[in-house]
Amino acid sequence: MALLPSWWIGMGAMQRREARAGLLFVLPWLVSLLIFTAYPVLTVFYLSLTNYNVVQPPTWIGLHNYRTMVTADPAFWTSVRNTVSYTLLAVPLGLVGSLGLAHLLNQRVKGVGVYRMLVYLPVLVPPVASTITFMGMFDPDGGLINAALQQVGLPTLDWLHDPTWSKPVLVILSLWGLGAGALIFLAGLQEIPQSLLDAAAIDGAGPWQRFRYITLPLLTPVILFNLVMAIIGSFHVFTPALVIGGTTGKPLESTLMFMVHIYRNAFRYFAMGYAAALAVVLFGAVLVLTLAILWSAREWVYEARSSR
Repeated sequence: MALLPSWWIGMGAMQRREARAGLLFVLPWLVSLLIFTAYPVLTVFYLSLTNYNVVQPPTWIGLHNYRTMVTADPAFWTSVRNTVSYTLLAVPLGLVGSLGLAHLLNQRVKGVGVYRMLVYLPVLVPPVASTITFMGMFDPDGGLINAALQQVGLPTLDWLHDPTWSKPVLVILSLWGLGAGALIFLAGLQEIPQSLLDAAAIDGAGPWQRFRYITLPLLTPVILFNLVMAIIGSFHVFTPALVIGGTTGKPLESTLMFMVHIYRNAFRYFAMGYAAALAVVLFGAVLVLTLAILWSAREWVYEARSSR
């Protein structure tokens, strides 16, 4: 009995039976958390401090992988620049586009359910299939985009072979999945009391004023969620960049994203220890950025401000 915790000893028979039942119900989740989440994460941290090539056992080298990353791997800085520039372009466009779509889908028109389904359908398309489709559309020779530019008298572009335009193609491709964010924004829009909008309209507020002073502040918790998820997704962009540019990030490493750099070191060079160190750096960068956004939320998120 001395080995049992005091809270267990103080329980009655019925409470103990309920506690056992609760532990049995959560046991599968706890086991899966330890095996499929905690163990891999801890393993990655350990491997990042070793020299490991899959064939031979890992050997401890301390912080050598991190020093190599900063001082002797120019592709590391290239992938960082590509990922940051992609994030700065894709995230604002995605938020504005999904909010605009949600506003359109929130209108009371006939057949709006069909429109909502059509907007969300692209999210269900496999990433490889959608990327290959966009590659055909942006093909310099006979692609749909260049054909449309020719029809209006504009010069055609070498989209996939010019490093100036290859990254914008990735950004445009990211807009293909706006339906997911639009669906979340739509849920937020439908939670806004119509009485507030009607009262503002009676007081003379126009559509833009109602959106700016009522809709937008009440949507800030949803904007916060979509912003965090969009930034995490942009830092983890992988499939489109790999399909378009391969592991070399062609043309001229313009599509070499950070996740592709990790994949290349792990499965092309079999430098698993170095790839693990890259993964740890990515985890740290996303964690710090997410915490910074959540910390700043107290200044601009309506619920955080009203809860002081």
